Amino acid sequence: MRKNDEAIPEILNMEMLHTGNSALRTGSFECSSELMNRTFKLIDWAIRSNMQSVVTDCPHREKLGWAEVVHLMGNSIRYNYSLYHLYRKIIRDMIQAQRENGLIPDIAPEYVVFSGGFVDSPEWGSASVIVPWLVYKWYGDRNILEEAYPMMSKYVGYLESKSENHILSHGLGDWFDYGPEAPGVAQLTPVSLTATAIYYYDVRLLSEIATVLGKKHDAELYTAWANKIKNAFNDKFYDPVNKTYSTSSQTAIAMPLCVGLVDDADKEAVYSSLCRSIEKGGYALTAGDVGFHFLVSALSQNQSSSEVLYKMVNRSDVPGYGYQLAKGATALTESWPALEVVSNNHMMLGHVMEWFYTCLLGINDASDAVASDKIVLRPMPVGDITWAKGSYLSPRGPIDVDWKKQEGKFTLKCSIPDGVEARIVVPQGYTVIGKTHPAVSSENIESADGNVSVKVMGGKYEMSFLRK
Repeated sequence: MRKNDEAIPEILNMEMLHTGNSALRTGSFECSSELMNRTFKLIDWAIRSNMQSVVTDCPHREKLGWAEVVHLMGNSIRYNYSLYHLYRKIIRDMIQAQRENGLIPDIAPEYVVFSGGFVDSPEWGSASVIVPWLVYKWYGDRNILEEAYPMMSKYVGYLESKSENHILSHGLGDWFDYGPEAPGVAQLTPVSLTATAIYYYDVRLLSEIATVLGKKHDAELYTAWANKIKNAFNDKFYDPVNKTYSTSSQTAIAMPLCVGLVDDADKEAVYSSLCRSIEKGGYALTAGDVGFHFLVSALSQNQSSSEVLYKMVNRSDVPGYGYQLAKGATALTESWPALEVVSNNHMMLGHVMEWFYTCLLGINDASDAVASDKIVLRPMPVGDITWAKGSYLSPRGPIDVDWKKQEGKFTLKCSIPDGVEARIVVPQGYTVIGKTHPAVSSENIESADGNVSVKVMGGKYEMSFLRK
């Protein structure tokens, strides 16, 4: 083609650059399963694409800081990237976005004023309570708790004003769960269940936060308040005969288990109900944006439950990660079946990323840890995975894991930062070989909750365990 007798320039080559937040890379993961490795990359591309000055829902459409993904995907992101500065900034965005009545809108900064559940959904606004706690637990920043405390207190006060007999009934619920209808507002789980469960979690966390900050009176107030919500929740949703919750969906059972709403005496039975529900559903993924986070958490408690999750994600025949990859997805999509009419670069639903690190590699902070000062290494050799290796750059230094399963032997190589106390949990079905390392001796081997573990301090270790 010519214009004014001059040739239009011909494009010979074009290169595109991927832009994102400059956060430091903190983790790596790979294993013997090509599907798991491809799933890792699928989710990682979505995380990288949506980490900007806010954590966006998608990089091409709204580009808004939807709050639910900030806390629900928090661990999945922080194992791969340092979140300290970004999350402190997001907390301050929420402080500035809070309205006079205490509402934290679903997006912060609130560049667009939405309505209904898109402006006020408890599972989204609760980031204002959960994220400051995460930053404290991950990085040891007590000051951010002090700074955010007025916002947190005001927000739970707002939720109380919206509740009726301690039950909340508004919001989007388990957004984009997979059911018979087009995805959107929750189909399989009542909105009131997820809204009230997260409300309870907020108030329970505030009790812990008040304790950390030395606010004894507030801690007692929030503990009593949380107990009232718990009683109301169980009265409304718990089926004591069948040991299940509400509709028995994946979300309906997993969420109460994870946030502390199930009485200790009933936990094992409720967990069994969850597994039966999953088995009855053919191990298909149906939990949505909110519920899948809690489903992954519930199924990460031990090796048996991780086997259940592995059956759910190690497939390509039903909507899920493998299904998306088979359709040609190169980044995680907004919907389990990778619908063309919705976003196809979305980090929500990427919660299995956390499982790669906490279960397959086994890298966990201890429950009472702050800034990774205590570590639990609990690798889980599930399914037909024969090896896994990776690392996490914790605030105390790098944690490396490299394990292999071969001919009845499980071999673990690991390194732990200097000065950090670690507990290495022996995989289920294996027994300690006492002479493989000086650290493995009767003095530092302990048994608790059906697990055998070895206590060590910072250093490099190589241990072998034999199948029983």
